[in-house]
Amino acid sequence: MTGIQEVPVHALLTDGTTVRIRQAGPADRAEVQRLYEEMSPQNLRLRFFSLNPASARKAAERVARGDRPGYRGLAAECDGRLVGLAEYEVLPGGSTADISVAVADDWHHLGVATLLLEHLADAARTAGVTAFSADALAENHDVLKVFHDLGLRVTRHFDGPEVHCTVELTEDETYLSAVESRGRLADIASLRPLLRPGTVAVIGAGRRPGSVGRVILRNIHNGSYAGRLFAVHPEAVAVAGVHACRTVADLPQVPDLAVIAVPAAAVAEVAEECGRAGVRGLLVVSAGLDVHQSGALMGACRRHGMRLVGPNCLGLANTEDGVHLDATFAARHPGPGTAGVAVQSGGVGIALLDGLARLGIGVSTFVSLGDKYDVSGNDMLQWWEDDGHTGLALLHLESFGNPRAFSRTARRLARMMPVLTVDAGRSEAGRRAAASHTAAAATPTMTRQALFTQAGITATRTIGELLDTAALLHAQPLPHGTKIAVVSNAGGAGVLAADACVEAGLVVPRLAANLVEELLALLPEGATAANPVDVTAAVGEEQLRACIGLLARHGAVDAVLVSLVPTAVAAATGEDLVRALTSASVPLARAVVGVLPAQAARVELLPTAGGGSVPAYSDAEDAARALAHAAARADWLACLPGTVPELPAVETGRAKSLTAAFLDGHPEGGWLDPQATAALLDCYGIPQIPWSWARDEDEAAAAAERLAGPDGRVVMKAYWPGLLHKSEQHALHLDLQNPSQVRAAHRDLVTRFGDRMTGVVVQPLAERGTELFAGVVQDEVFGPLVVFGLGGTATELLADHAARLAPLTDLDVHDLLTSPRCSPLLFGYAGSPAADLGGLEQLLHRLSRMASDLPELTEADLNPVLAGPHGVTTLDARVRLVPRHPHDPYLRRLR
Repeated sequence: MTGIQEVPVHALLTDGTTVRIRQAGPADRAEVQRLYEEMSPQNLRLRFFSLNPASARKAAERVARGDRPGYRGLAAECDGRLVGLAEYEVLPGGSTADISVAVADDWHHLGVATLLLEHLADAARTAGVTAFSADALAENHDVLKVFHDLGLRVTRHFDGPEVHCTVELTEDETYLSAVESRGRLADIASLRPLLRPGTVAVIGAGRRPGSVGRVILRNIHNGSYAGRLFAVHPEAVAVAGVHACRTVADLPQVPDLAVIAVPAAAVAEVAEECGRAGVRGLLVVSAGLDVHQSGALMGACRRHGMRLVGPNCLGLANTEDGVHLDATFAARHPGPGTAGVAVQSGGVGIALLDGLARLGIGVSTFVSLGDKYDVSGNDMLQWWEDDGHTGLALLHLESFGNPRAFSRTARRLARMMPVLTVDAGRSEAGRRAAASHTAAAATPTMTRQALFTQAGITATRTIGELLDTAALLHAQPLPHGTKIAVVSNAGGAGVLAADACVEAGLVVPRLAANLVEELLALLPEGATAANPVDVTAAVGEEQLRACIGLLARHGAVDAVLVSLVPTAVAAATGEDLVRALTSASVPLARAVVGVLPAQAARVELLPTAGGGSVPAYSDAEDAARALAHAAARADWLACLPGTVPELPAVETGRAKSLTAAFLDGHPEGGWLDPQATAALLDCYGIPQIPWSWARDEDEAAAAAERLAGPDGRVVMKAYWPGLLHKSEQHALHLDLQNPSQVRAAHRDLVTRFGDRMTGVVVQPLAERGTELFAGVVQDEVFGPLVVFGLGGTATELLADHAARLAPLTDLDVHDLLTSPRCSPLLFGYAGSPAADLGGLEQLLHRLSRMASDLPELTEADLNPVLAGPHGVTTLDARVRLVPRHPHDPYLRRLR
């Protein structure tokens, strides 16, 4: 079982209520009996098929027998009361388990049974159970609907008044989508007290005008909050004009949201008081909680079912009509709009709010997550997906609690709206700062970038770049490609803009002769129009407007970048070239951006005559990067979501048995020897060059004779436990051409490495081809990451690699093959034959499947992988296994 057996977890029901899920055992006997005895006669009959008074007692005794082999019982409780129970008992044969589920009468239709069955199924899969079996009365429509709606494959067999159901426990996309949908509804319901509260109380709003609590109270009060507002103060009857009570219990109405701004030592006590009063949401801005105080705060939240934002945060805001809540201590109220903002750093939050305000982009919801004890970026993505107000999502996250669930949510949301983030912690120093600032483990840059790329998230390097891109995505359509026309009234500025575009990965194509001719007919004498288009300093407003319009309408390019410098000529004639930029006749599907080097602001949104706006940047590099991000988003949207293919000839059961056998003999884990490595790769059909293990010189000579190809040449590699880099140790001999050379090579290895060497691997000398690298690293937080790129002895030096998180879809594999700089070698570079791309795709899919099946697989290096026109072969491989309890990232649970 994963997690619940040792540590209870908390999860959300359909209405947002928090329940505690834990293992049921002997101590629950009385509670289980009470659960059944309090059922209505009808529900009792549906559960036990009769009204036998002994049924409740027998059911309680079954639970009281404890955690025995083949049995698992899970209890759901709220406020100390048992509200649901799910059990399974493994049937003879070991692969199917009989199940039962019961829910207290007053807790029906809240998702208790479904939640328990999800967790029970997770425990069963870990125990090797592949199917659940259950009998129900045909009239028990509720339980039959529960089974049907799980998202798992269910078969029914009717036998008179009874129905026998078999539920297959295989997780597939249908099941994961069903779990996600249930989780999203529950999550959104739990967030409403935080983000759409009808009543708010501020605790810790002191009399000192500059105190954080008082500033928040003032912002709520002056921000046209639509609900009721109270302050809690031990002495005052009013604070800043707001009615105050001595304690939370004294308030005339239970608040939905309590804002806590008290010293760290008092936070947990105040949270407990809020929980006892029935508060459903906490916003804790207090900072400096130690481990004990943090644990006490989370304990109060989980006991009383309160969702928590913070601690150590700036606050939250919601500008929706009917809410108008500004529970922050920011200097100005966020304006209403469509940008959803979630940040961990309060300073970043203030910078984003100020930047959006300067651009005139309003905010739908703003949440400063702070230390992110509970509410996370994933919660906010789900809120924005459903709130009906957000059209642009902006994130600043320094850590990830459940990145695989985050990725699935982000992929869905990114299909609806742009999702932008600042890629924080790229450097080693930045990762150290991020870890200390958020009390979270650092995440490697490559892994994080893989997450963003696969999820369709636009990742920027700075806050400024994020605002640059947000301005373009807010104001302009997405370019359909990367071809850019550069227009400038100064040749040098045009050259700089063109360079910036190319460096950002865009294309500045030479324009067709007929288009050049049309442009020159519009422009002053001396203009050039090859691209960049130099309209000269003599250009007039009408001429420039016509030039921009023609380029936008022609279809030769996907976007137009217009760089304008102020000139004395324009000033003398009264020509307003910026007005030409904002009033040009441009098709709705074509993006236009401006570059105004004399502009004081980094980026502005210039209003157009039609009510829209054009982003104008002071630096061409900023404009080019924003266009590149927009083009990348368009390209991602144009691709249908990928699929994970079914793979033939995969022996998952044998692979798990090999893994378990190795770890039984090596409890601390370690690197597999050549025989075990080859056997594990064989389970997944990963192609390997023929090889033979030799313990001495005679065996090596015999193996060489047996394996030598037409030219008779072989390779010999030494092996001993712990040997990782054979080339660095000079522990191999290449191009051995006859038996005497084979024997001499073996004697040399024995002489140099002695008793350390346990044997040698003999292989035929491989044919020529492109040497590649394929590998897996199991990230503690993100899960398995598949890495691919240039291989051989220089793989680490050249660092020409791409990475994607497993499981890999067909699109992920395509990206892996085309992203490294060496990828032209695979497609027939300089007239050489193309590599077997189908074979490479299969290798990556099979490597991904192996990593997904075996959480114990910590590292796998296939280097080199030889790719040629006739096939793909692994020449050398190493695999490391460590004991690891599998954890389902999609199982519904709170942090």
